[in-house]
Amino acid sequence: MTVHTGPEAPALHEISGFRDGLRAWLDDNDLTPAPDESLDGQVAQLSRVRRALFDADWMRYGWPAGIGGLGGPAALRAVLGEEVATRDLAEPGIWSMIEVLAPTMISYAPPALAARMVPLLLSGREQWCQGFSEPGSGSDLASLSTTATPRGRDWVISGQKVWTSLAQYAARCVLLTRTGPGHDGITAFFVDMDTPGITVRPLQTMHGVDEFAEVFFDDVVVSGDRLLGAPGDGWRIAMDLLPYERSTCFWHRIAYLFTRLENLLAQADHHAEDDRVLGAAYLALHTVRCRSLATQHRLAEGTRLGPETSVDKVLLAGAEQQLFDLARDLLPGAVELDDGPWRTEFLYSRAATIYGGTAEIQRNIIARRLLDLGKEGA
Repeated sequence: MTVHTGPEAPALHEISGFRDGLRAWLDDNDLTPAPDESLDGQVAQLSRVRRALFDADWMRYGWPAGIGGLGGPAALRAVLGEEVATRDLAEPGIWSMIEVLAPTMISYAPPALAARMVPLLLSGREQWCQGFSEPGSGSDLASLSTTATPRGRDWVISGQKVWTSLAQYAARCVLLTRTGPGHDGITAFFVDMDTPGITVRPLQTMHGVDEFAEVFFDDVVVSGDRLLGAPGDGWRIAMDLLPYERSTCFWHRIAYLFTRLENLLAQADHHAEDDRVLGAAYLALHTVRCRSLATQHRLAEGTRLGPETSVDKVLLAGAEQQLFDLARDLLPGAVELDDGPWRTEFLYSRAATIYGGTAEIQRNIIARRLLDLGKEGA
């Protein structure tokens, strides 16, 4: 099955034509999730949706031809993720990981390796993970200590990562290591997760899901042809992830949060006195959506994004927590007494100001690098 039976392929490179064609295809092809809401079920559904969209070519738009893509602007990928999120076809957090990992491979992996590997991720045949955070080196990424030591043409990696999403399902890992002092001593690798010496231990969060894991590397031998970029490029690679993590990924999340607000309005027995707090929640989401749209436009224009994306992060975390605080207030007992989705998402929202860089770190970045307020204690 291909999309070319619908709108002509050139029209699909235009955002409006792409959206119309995609919506028509999704209306005709049932990708509704199975009742299994466990993490195993979510990951299986993610693979199912990606494979169907890849086989029908939708997943290939917005990606370069060198990795089997069909071209067009990256905004087409944002539209695809938005439609998946609003139809609740796949959990938006794990769906959006592709927007962090695939661009990294395309930009920094040897072209032949990227051409062979990225389609495995796009098509849902593999899951990948991102090995950045460490115990004591979460928001302070520059202090990571997992070492990579050269040995002939290979590298030997030892250390520990933590909060590694979907590591227990992942076939590959984009991994940051320490090869020297300072920012210039950070090096990235693309590691096969079945390499001897790798141990994965899932971590259960307070919302009862083993989404994260700690990963141990005990003298893991990685070939030199799995370097991403050159030795010492790791910090630059990490900084280049931010435009994707805080543009397309955020756009997907915002679209999903609007659907949750609509569900809340449908379920809540609210009164006129609730209009103010409902309006405030809507305004918070609308504000971050406007901000995210501007970020998308800057990215599409080729602008290199930097510390200004910390504003996006602070706004999104605040809007998410505000929304689920409101759900707790307007749906009595749904969070405290029911073991259902509102409770799970309320608990997950508590981490919104922590994951991906804490709110405190983001505000420091805004103060120092955008407002030029100087260093702490100055």
